[in-house]
Amino acid sequence: MSNQRTEISSLGEFGLIDHVTKNIELQNASSIVGVGDDGAVIDHFGKQTVISTDLLVEGVHFDLIYTPLKHLGYKSVIANISDIYAMNATPTQLVISLGLSNRFSVEAVDELYEGIYAACEKYGVDLVGGDTTSSQKGLIISITAIGEVTPDTFVKRSTAQKGDLICVSGDLGAAYIGLLFLEREKKIYLESPGVQPDLEGEAYVVGRLLKPEARKDIIEFLAAQKIQPTSMMDISDGLSSEILHICKQSELGCVLYEEKIPIAEATKQAAFKFELDPTACALSGGEDYELLFTIPQAEYDKLVLNEQISVVGYMTDAEQGAQLFTKGGSKYPITAQGWNHMKE
Repeated sequence: MSNQRTEISSLGEFGLIDHVTKNIELQNASSIVGVGDDGAVIDHFGKQTVISTDLLVEGVHFDLIYTPLKHLGYKSVIANISDIYAMNATPTQLVISLGLSNRFSVEAVDELYEGIYAACEKYGVDLVGGDTTSSQKGLIISITAIGEVTPDTFVKRSTAQKGDLICVSGDLGAAYIGLLFLEREKKIYLESPGVQPDLEGEAYVVGRLLKPEARKDIIEFLAAQKIQPTSMMDISDGLSSEILHICKQSELGCVLYEEKIPIAEATKQAAFKFELDPTACALSGGEDYELLFTIPQAEYDKLVLNEQISVVGYMTDAEQGAQLFTKGGSKYPITAQGWNHMKE
């Protein structure tokens, strides 16, 4: 990357939008009119439309000291389309708005969009609009994702049934540990800027934080196996707070088994370096963007075809509350200790 710096003011707002959108090629038939008019036009041809939005604020949701702009652009898209997959739908379009302070150059915006376009291309999503404005300080990213779903096959959080199996995709807790490593290195860097970051051997957990993926593959697998989850959501705030959402909205309780919670070996080793319990990281971490869903017990046999899916427990009567059975055989009530940006 060259060290050239082009001020955004030299392009102006519309010039900047033209600059970052000049090479868009639409991938979806449903995208009728994209960037360049007063509004985008979408026709989902008889499908139902799913909409989700996310607001990401510098200093609250991300730290540019250790987050490359390209990764940030990529992750912003992933965080958003993960919510569309969590509705059992297919993301098709995005609109992205930016608030930019004058410390960002056109080159910096290009880097951000490089990540945005990489994610759009990988997941087959069209960028069809957005806005840019100046911000007093810091970077603000607002993304709205639009998806489509065959009528009434969307999946909510409130429709789990007693006896359903609780499933999660992938493995949990890695992104939280990745964050701890980056925060540690940032602290060292701020105290002694000459020191090179030491992330040797932590590529997995750091990668899970900086470049997460959305579980398109799981949604495709469920469709291929004709498994309709009874409830689903994505894990952005830790397993415990997410399963409590499903319990509350479905008016049920649950039992989770500690030994069934999927945690990567790299995550366990990394957790021990911080003297942390890997299970606590999986329960209360966040930003894993895995899927949490419930299915009828009758569908269990189909799951063995997919090693990316773990059954971690089952839904119970509301009276029984939400319980975790530990490896040692104790029983604990599950509490939400996930990420909450509103709490100090």
